[in-house]
Amino acid sequence: MNTTAAPTVTRPPYQKFAVDVAASRIDGHGVFAAEAITRRRKIGEIRGESISVAEARIRATRVERIMIVELSAKRAIDFSKSSDPMRFTNHSCKANARLCIRQGRVEFYALRDIAPGEEITVDYGESHHEGQLRCRCGAPGCRGNL
Repeated sequence: MNTTAAPTVTRPPYQKFAVDVAASRIDGHGVFAAEAITRRRKIGEIRGESISVAEARIRATRVERIMIVELSAKRAIDFSKSSDPMRFTNHSCKANARLCIRQGRVEFYALRDIAPGEEITVDYGESHHEGQLRCRCGAPGCRGNL
């Protein structure tokens, strides 16, 4: 008889569903559902460093990959040092989740049911790339750039 208990995986209370970070066919790393996620449910959120939009735009010129979301005309959050897995959420023109800013928090909600193993994606919308970055999502009807 095996008396070894399965390891307990703890996640912060704001991470509502289990996710994995792995190589993505879209770009670099992505975040993937580790369990079934029901449509319209909160998946999780990202926490990071609160900075001014001016500082965010300076940082965006210094590194190739940025993980910054502007909350308002004055405030932004830099997730580059965050340990939250949702920071690896890639863009897709046919996203299965949406990013929602609520009370200064960046949250992710499922737009439809998401199967285990499926990459979680959001539509980045307007970005600092101003349409100059080629989109790699490969979705039907892809806009072609960000």
